[in-house]
Amino acid sequence: MRATFTPAARLHRPSEFALALQGKRVARGAMLVLNTPREATTNEHGARLGLIIAKRHAAQAVTRNAIKRVIREAFRLKRQHLPPKDFVFRLHSKVAPASLTELKKQVRAEVDTLLERAARC
Repeated sequence: MRATFTPAARLHRPSEFALALQGKRVARGAMLVLNTPREATTNEHGARLGLIIAKRHAAQAVTRNAIKRVIREAFRLKRQHLPPKDFVFRLHSKVAPASLTELKKQVRAEVDTLLERAARC
């Protein structure tokens, strides 16, 4: 399997996001929540990723974009070990003021933990 993050590995339609958000919450961390649909629908392309990073929780675009980049990279590396489902990461709390380097480390640690939980279920 290639290590790129193709458009087939992303959620695109609002209906796809809605199914995952109405489904079950797989894991919750300090900043992020990971949801997946309740039905056991399998994708022929493998696991797919959706991101909801609200402006009210991360006011600066630089912060939002850094969070998205870190989540995409972690998902890309762990995608082979995940079940073929849709996964939606949602930022649920305000981001504490910190440098971008510290923020990226915090987000990466949390995303890795959430993805390990998702791989087990």
